[in-house]
Amino acid sequence: MNLSSLPNDKNALQNKVILVTGAGDGIGRQAALTYAEYGAEVILLGRTVKKLEAVYDEIVKAGGKEPAIIPLDMNGATVKNYQDMAATIEMEFGRLDGLLNNASILACLNPVEFITEDSFDKVMKVNFKATFFLTQALLPVLKKAENPSIIFTSSGVGKKGRAFWGEYAFSKFATEGLMETMADEYGHTHMRVNAINPGATKTKMRAKAYPGEDVEKLKTPLDLMPGYVYLMSDESKEVNGQSIDLQPK
Repeated sequence: MNLSSLPNDKNALQNKVILVTGAGDGIGRQAALTYAEYGAEVILLGRTVKKLEAVYDEIVKAGGKEPAIIPLDMNGATVKNYQDMAATIEMEFGRLDGLLNNASILACLNPVEFITEDSFDKVMKVNFKATFFLTQALLPVLKKAENPSIIFTSSGVGKKGRAFWGEYAFSKFATEGLMETMADEYGHTHMRVNAINPGATKTKMRAKAYPGEDVEKLKTPLDLMPGYVYLMSDESKEVNGQSIDLQPK
């Protein structure tokens, strides 16, 4: 399992169709750029069209395959929206080789005592409920691929609870459970399901949680890409049910 360096083979993801949620910013943006660099045809999903268009332009400028854009706010999307999206992807591409469930939001860090219903519902909707129903809708088109890979985005606070992380931690514990359940359910098939805990990374979400932190000491999204490419490439086709820490302590 090579998580320390990107593949030398620039065709490691050649002819793969990969959907990335939260593709406009941070890790999702970098994953989309890197997947395209390694030959994938990328589908960019996010809520801000301007940001998705900027990623689109960057991919095309670098000589990558022209990506598709799906503007969608996962806080307001319905199951029908995901089903319609899956039908469009099947019609346009015929299959889906990879799904990176990267989109997440962070609530204010609060003691459990002060978590509001609105905040709880919003975080759980985007980070877990929407992620689940999007994944569920895409299963039929994923099954049409030769070696489909699903990656869920986890967190250290989804493995061991931490004070004040509230709804975000709850959502990531749920994500870990979803990954393990699906990995066991599809373990006898050609589909693999894993999770990535990126660890402390230089992103806007991290800055919101730790505003006083020295960001120059943090890994960048690009630093983490070996793990993201590995789990999407056929090199990892026997890896299933793993929750991988990209910055183990």
